[in-house]
Amino acid sequence: MATAMKLTEEMVLLNQRFDSDEAAIRAAGELLVEHGFVRPAYVEAMQARHQLSSVYIGNHVAIPHGTEDAKHEVAKSGISILQAPEGVPFGAEQAKLIIGIAGVNDEHLEILSNIAIICSDEENVERLIQAKTKQEIIDLLTMEV
Repeated sequence: MATAMKLTEEMVLLNQRFDSDEAAIRAAGELLVEHGFVRPAYVEAMQARHQLSSVYIGNHVAIPHGTEDAKHEVAKSGISILQAPEGVPFGAEQAKLIIGIAGVNDEHLEILSNIAIICSDEENVERLIQAKTKQEIIDLLTMEV
């Protein structure tokens, strides 16, 4: 069930540091903007979505994405990956992997599903957090599930 979307090294940032969940979500969104996946308003929708219900999914992983009414701000489906080994506070939890998602139509649901399956395994998450290269992260996240 691999998606046609390609994850490239330019969409992965290693060893990032953020002092708040808001800063981490903004960085994930800005990377999507920078590479033409979304318009700037989508970043605000990612913040709004997190205010409605935390985008932290457990296992040190947060998956910021826009609200339903921001779908028109998505130009093409894509994801941004931010590795933050020291952790970013998301409420009482620490996210060490922030995965920004933007999907055209319902493509983000398939993307979310793949990531959720991979990230439900603590060992996989630990490997992503400890990865030393962008390619290592891409290989782990694009493995068949």
